[in-house]
Amino acid sequence: MNKVLLYCRQGFEKECAAEITARATELNVFGFARVKDNSGYVLYECYQYEDADRLIRELAFETLIFARQMCVVGELLKNLPPEDRITPIVGMLTGVVEKAGELRVEVPDTNEAKELLKFCRKFTVPLRAALRQENLLLNYESTKRPVVHIFFIAPGTCYVGYSYSNNNSPLFMGIPRLRFPSDAPSRSTLKLEEAFHVFVPADEWDERLASGMYAVDLGACPGGWTYQLVKRSMMVFAVDNGPMAPSLMETGQVTHLQEDGFRFQPPRNNISWLVCDMVEKPIKVAHLMMRWIANGWCREAIFNLKLPMKKRYEEVTQILSMMESSLAEQGINIQIRARHLYHDREEITVHIRRIWSAWAGRLDER
Repeated sequence: MNKVLLYCRQGFEKECAAEITARATELNVFGFARVKDNSGYVLYECYQYEDADRLIRELAFETLIFARQMCVVGELLKNLPPEDRITPIVGMLTGVVEKAGELRVEVPDTNEAKELLKFCRKFTVPLRAALRQENLLLNYESTKRPVVHIFFIAPGTCYVGYSYSNNNSPLFMGIPRLRFPSDAPSRSTLKLEEAFHVFVPADEWDERLASGMYAVDLGACPGGWTYQLVKRSMMVFAVDNGPMAPSLMETGQVTHLQEDGFRFQPPRNNISWLVCDMVEKPIKVAHLMMRWIANGWCREAIFNLKLPMKKRYEEVTQILSMMESSLAEQGINIQIRARHLYHDREEITVHIRRIWSAWAGRLDER
């Protein structure tokens, strides 16, 4: 198996291909990307047989922006006989994986492929039994063993492969299953909820998303992102010239400031979170975020960068690199990550965290 399969949002195959090509080259793994427009996935074919496995081991999945999942696969299995689809799949996995911890039978995130999901669910049961009989899959699920992926792109046509549970998405199809809260002011609330799941480890939520923290939401109207902060019992300064949802104002946790988000300065020195989903040029938003981080106005920030129509990967990487290098020149140590979230459309979501010991004193002021 010499191919790396990456799932992505439909329409962003070129960005995913550009990213995996650049990141593989950094690791001296050479090959070429196969791209089919609007397919919802990308194949990166390595010149050296063993490099595909090395790539999914050494390339940290969490650092990828446009990929939802990353796994090694072999040649495309075509025309699987309806009376026995299992034997060819078992044959491809034999000698490749042993005692995997999980089986996922998946499809690309496209309207056409979703019609296969009903079949995939039914097919999972007998396939799981066959893999366990051949000792290719444990009799119980384990997060410490590789994951087997069967990726159907059409009826009777699939890629077969595996990923490593310590360097993949733990989610089926790489997609979070979040429920829209009926009392939220807008569906954009799911973007920030997903961002918290992606960027903040679950075992750190009690510390980093704690009740009583202060937060600022720039461009808050009507309050989709403010809703997530209020839900976590934070006190929020909502900055926007537009109206906020009355239900949020009634909580007593929100101070609505009708000001320009680019000129606003925090009224307190212990703001833990800055969030921002303003429709502006990405470079303008990036400079605003750097200003907040450089001035120590917040500890962490989550914000969206709206993407251009062309060369989206190139612009995103240039902006992120500029932010990191500019802040480093000022002696400011940060952690920065970006992801094209499932609930994003023509934007990416960025998380930036200032690593600064002086914050310990500031947090005591809460």
